[in-house]
Amino acid sequence: MENKKHQYHETEAIALRVREHIVRMSTAGGCFTGASLSAVDLVVYLYTEFLNVTPFNLNDPNRDYLFLSKGHDVPALYGTLAELGFLKKERLEKHLSLDDYIYWHPNTNIPGIEFHSGSLGHLPSVALGVAMDLKICGSDNKVVCIMGDGELNEGSCWESVLVANAYGLDNLIFVIDRNHFQANMRTEDLIPLEPLVQKFESFGAAVKRINGHDYTAMHNAFSSYPFQKGKLNVVIADTVRGKGLPSIEERADRWFCNFSAGEIDQLLLELHGEHTTSLTSETLIVR
Repeated sequence: MENKKHQYHETEAIALRVREHIVRMSTAGGCFTGASLSAVDLVVYLYTEFLNVTPFNLNDPNRDYLFLSKGHDVPALYGTLAELGFLKKERLEKHLSLDDYIYWHPNTNIPGIEFHSGSLGHLPSVALGVAMDLKICGSDNKVVCIMGDGELNEGSCWESVLVANAYGLDNLIFVIDRNHFQANMRTEDLIPLEPLVQKFESFGAAVKRINGHDYTAMHNAFSSYPFQKGKLNVVIADTVRGKGLPSIEERADRWFCNFSAGEIDQLLLELHGEHTTSLTSETLIVR
């Protein structure tokens, strides 16, 4: 148990550094800060504790696969890949630069990114195809697809659930980042999603619901993979948009952020619990 506690301590330290990277990318053009911060703990846990994928086995057919379907959360993935040695941390300083591929959505020119994403609802089908191929080949690889909760408004997500269960793809895991927001609205105010557990179960999936910021809860869920033989695995992870920055936590208007340099300095201090930032930068509103 002590070793496991130490392991989580290291995982938490990595997640904090990833959050720092996200804050630094939230200027000079900005990024989807709030949405990325909700997914950090999930992404870090999956790479450090669950998936067999490293900077050294990216071309190994026996590696595991992670697909980030909610592509606007890619700063969380960039930061994780940088912290784990997939790419140099200095490259993150080129965010939105014409000199690199570090921009608002995933690009396969970046080591560790399996597939382009951005248009929501597309990658569940891609992950499904990979999982089906692996199942046909008799391989033991795990395939994880991280989806947004607002993304579930796309019918293609539910088609993927139906097909995955029809073919018994218990090597496939859909992880739902349930931060209760999409763009600048709450999901339940736009198109209500609940009861999500029952909906996925009615489609034939084996479902677990956890706190998406609790590493023990993640361990308890993912260590029981596959959840049920012959069924798609679904993890609904309840998260907080903007997690780690009280100034923007659960704020509908801070899904996309383009902070001033001064605000970035203050937010980095806030991330370490020193104070709350008074924000003056404009917000992005869509209807």
